[in-house]
Amino acid sequence: MTPTARKRARRLLSLIAGLAVTAMAMAPVAMAADGVGTYGRTDDKVITYFCFGVMAFFAILVTGLSLIQIRLENRKDRRRDDLERLDRG
Repeated sequence: MTPTARKRARRLLSLIAGLAVTAMAMAPVAMAADGVGTYGRTDDKVITYFCFGVMAFFAILVTGLSLIQIRLENRKDRRRDDLERLDRG
C-alpha cells in the first residue's frame, strides 16, 4: 500500500469514526419530546403510507437499475460484435 493510499484510508476511517460519534451523540436529541419526531405524532395511517412509499421506492429502484443493466449489456454485446467483425475483416 502506498503512503498516499494509507493517508486516504486513515482520513476515511477518521471521517467514518467522527460521523459515528456524532450520530451517537445526537441520538438522545432526536428521541426527545416524548417520542414526537420532526413529523409529529404517528398513527397507523402514517406508518402505512410510509411503508407503501418504501415498497414503491425499491420497486422503482430495481426496475430502473435493471433497465440500466440491460442497456449496458446491449452496449457491451454491440462492442464485442464490432470487435469480432473488425478482427475478421
